[in-house]
Amino acid sequence: MTTGPAWCIDWVNGDYSTGVDFSSPAAMAGYPHLTVPMGQVLGLPVGLSFVGPAYHEGQLLALGYAYEQATHKRVAPKMKPTVVA
Repeated sequence: MTTGPAWCIDWVNGDYSTGVDFSSPAAMAGYPHLTVPMGQVLGLPVGLSFVGPAYHEGQLLALGYAYEQATHKRVAPKMKPTVVA
């Protein structure tokens, strides 16, 4: 998982996080990190993270591309109407 699930805006207490993320540790370690679409949960996109050894970005991109071509999980975003409260 690249980052935790989306959360609702809390107008009283402010935003909060709902989970851990994986992109920060990979970046701090100096490892390449790639996220590809792997579907949706309750209408929200979910990504799959690929992390590889340092200086292997080409192999990581090839893996991500192969995964996307094999699964066809990418869903084009849909613009929803604005809700006026």
